[in-house]
Amino acid sequence: MIPNNTILTDDFGRKHNYLRISLIEKCNLRCTYCMPAEGIALTPKKELMTADEVFAIAQTFVNNGVNKIRLTGGEPLLRKDFPEIIEKLAQLETEISITTNGILIDRHIEVLKLFKVKKINLSLDTLVPSKFNTITLRNQFEKVIDNLHLLLNNDFKVKVNVVLIKGFNDNEIIDFINLTESLPISIRFIEFMPFAGNQWDRSKMVSQTEILDQLSTHFSESNLEKLQDEKNFTAREFKIKNYLGSFGIISSITNPFCDGCNRIRLTANGKIKNCLFSNSETDLLTAYRNGEAIESIITTAIRNKKKVRAGMTTIEDVDNPVLNQDNRSMIAIGG
Repeated sequence: MIPNNTILTDDFGRKHNYLRISLIEKCNLRCTYCMPAEGIALTPKKELMTADEVFAIAQTFVNNGVNKIRLTGGEPLLRKDFPEIIEKLAQLETEISITTNGILIDRHIEVLKLFKVKKINLSLDTLVPSKFNTITLRNQFEKVIDNLHLLLNNDFKVKVNVVLIKGFNDNEIIDFINLTESLPISIRFIEFMPFAGNQWDRSKMVSQTEILDQLSTHFSESNLEKLQDEKNFTAREFKIKNYLGSFGIISSITNPFCDGCNRIRLTANGKIKNCLFSNSETDLLTAYRNGEAIESIITTAIRNKKKVRAGMTTIEDVDNPVLNQDNRSMIAIGG
């Protein structure tokens, strides 16, 4: 089938070829920036996409131009039918990757290898075990580190996602970059973003400028190399000369990358979010279960996408709690 790329093109000419599917709202960690301290009301299981529905809806996107799928959560490896979902999606012959906290990687690594899922984003916000326990409310640091090395030893391409929070882990920026001296990984420093219940305020955010200022005190300008950014990039990429790995900075707040956005999100209960910051959702699952064609619904959702951060065009808009808290918690969106 020849893809109909117009279905996934918005009114600003951005073509969306990257689908991020959340498989589950549950997680085995309790990261404070992702989930409110009191938890969230979980969607009833009958309202979540089944493995067959994940495949069928993903197939519609692939038929219309998507060539890259990322599975997220919650923690996607908590789905009991995760192997079945991977097996089905592998039939689409598109690139499949996952974002995970790493705890269950050892249980699923053979499935990932079998179906050629070689790109893994692993969330790890600190290299200090006690701080890991503080932010995740779980004692799983050693397990995550062990599984990071397991992935590398099996030739997976690993990116490590680090959400920077001022006063918590901003003093570990250099430590994370030093990991890239001997490990072939990409560290991705992510600005702390506002979601429902995560107590965001701009004073906790560490900007790209602050990160680069820290680097200048530890590495000479001649040793800091700016790499070519990927097409439709989210991270601005750098590396230290002669280090095996690299690092990137994802600055959604202070230096957004909306002009080249090619991403569309599908929540675990089958709703399109056309922007991470958007409070607007479009229900695909109900229409699919009713036997309706979903292409026109997808088209409408894509064309309703705003030019910048769901219409929050200024930093003052992002600062406004009326706007920045009118959204799901991150765990219910999908990382």
